[in-house]
Amino acid sequence: MRQDYFKNSLFCGVNEKPAAFGTIIKTAILGASLLLCGATAQAQTLASLPSSSAPITSVGSARPLQGWSEFCTKFRSECAVDVSEASTIEMTPQVWKTIVAVNQRVNSSIKAVTDADHWGVVDIWGLPDDGRGDCEDFQLLKRKLLVEAGLPRRAMRMTVVIDELGEGHAVLMVRTSRGDFVLDNKKNAILPWHQTGYVYIKRESQDMVGWVSLGGIMSSPTTTANR
Repeated sequence: MRQDYFKNSLFCGVNEKPAAFGTIIKTAILGASLLLCGATAQAQTLASLPSSSAPITSVGSARPLQGWSEFCTKFRSECAVDVSEASTIEMTPQVWKTIVAVNQRVNSSIKAVTDADHWGVVDIWGLPDDGRGDCEDFQLLKRKLLVEAGLPRRAMRMTVVIDELGEGHAVLMVRTSRGDFVLDNKKNAILPWHQTGYVYIKRESQDMVGWVSLGGIMSSPTTTANR
């Protein structure tokens, strides 16, 4: 319809002005239209992202789990902290899409099994190369794949919680510009940390190879042995 208005020189009395002036008006209107379309597209893009929320805070250092320490001795690069990396991930629609895809891919491709059934020990951390693993194995693989996709390892921290069963459980906390989100093998939904229902005990430090306390309880679990 607008093109017809311009074509017939009927828009706001343009038919009474010189042709050059009409060209200027057309250009101005087109520019405004493009700006409006751009603003609308940006609003739609932002609407596709998760809501922002406050990040979790740490309250000092914490003792690492033995399983994690043994894993880091074998796979030092998986535990290394590069302080030159960003400590949070700038959330964009593409980044969010990548995180969701990796979370669902790992959850659907790895069979959950306890370390006791799998290896005959209470708790051992590792990458589920044989297609089976428990909670921390799921999260370690997710982080590895996300790092390979270009996200900073420093912004993705292994985290110990008390789950709905009152047991020690490992999740992956992804720290972003829109808050801290939790990747979990018990569910495909990626939730802000405060919406999971878990009690947060500790997570890997972002400044050194070690752990920080999240203040959940005084006595923390020594293993993350459930599936």
